[in-house]
Order: sequence, then C-alpha cells, then structure tokens
Amino acid sequence: MNDIQVLTRYKAWADNLFLSTVATVSDANLTAPQPIIFGSLIRTLHHAYAMDYVWQCHLLGKPHGLTSRNPEHCPSFDELASKQRQINEWFVDYANSATEQALNETQTFAFIGGGTGQMARREMLLHVVNHATYHRGHAAGMLYQMGVSPPTTDVPVFLRQHATSGE
Repeated sequence: MNDIQVLTRYKAWADNLFLSTVATVSDANLTAPQPIIFGSLIRTLHHAYAMDYVWQCHLLGKPHGLTSRNPEHCPSFDELASKQRQINEWFVDYANSATEQALNETQTFAFIGGGTGQMARREMLLHVVNHATYHRGHAAGMLYQMGVSPPTTDVPVFLRQHATSGE
C-alpha cells in the first residue's frame, strides 16, 4: 500500500470516528454561534465536506459550481455525515485505482477565490487529508467547549489499529 492509500484510509477512519461523536451533540450545539469564520460547528464540518467536493472535482477535471468556501446552504447533520462518508469512500477508491503516473500528473484548476493553480494529483490528495485534519482540530475545540470529548484521531492510533486488524 502506498502513502496516498494509507492517508485516504486514515482520513476516512478519522472522519468516521469524529462524525460518530458529533452525532451525539444536540442540534442547538451544532448550530450555536462559534467564534470561527464558518460560524458554527456544523458549518465548519460542511466547509470541510464542500472543499472535499471541490478537490474531487479538480481531480476529475470537472467544474464544481461553488462560488464560496462557506456555502450558504448547509444540510442537516445526518445528510452531511452521509455525504462525508460517501466522498471519503470515493477518495479511498480513487487512491486505490490511481497509478503512480496518474498521481504525479499535474492538474490545472481555478481557486474559488480567484486565480488558477496547478498541483499534482498526489499533492491534491495530501491537501484533502491535511485540510480535514485542520478542521477536525477546529471542531474538536468546539466540542471541548461543549463538554464533549472528541475521539483520538492521530495517525499512530490509526496505524496501530489497522496493523492489528489486518486492513
């Protein structure tokens, strides 16, 4: 298994654990105003999902249609969690099927805020994993303030669990 395959599996695992904990939070706490650019816990999670969708589109070379990193419409938590798990499966499948040559190919894309960028598909996937980790950290801080302990989603914990489970 290559590093990209490990990292996309890690992201899916970490997001799943995290979403399982967030599922225990009341709707009032999910939507309560927070001192973060996205405004609330659920909108922070929605931003992470929306950007996963943007990068999925970049990898596929198709338009995503989003004009903001903080989309106005925010789905319910159940819908968002389902979409996040589905897109994570897509990233795992993509990493499993991508050849080294494909991972090293450069894609040109448009940033939502304007301008163009170029990244290798491998770099895009690394960004997707890193971006999710960054915003799980934001969300974990909000959970702590609500009196909810987030799960441990560190890479070494993932590697230990998956080394013993044979996955």
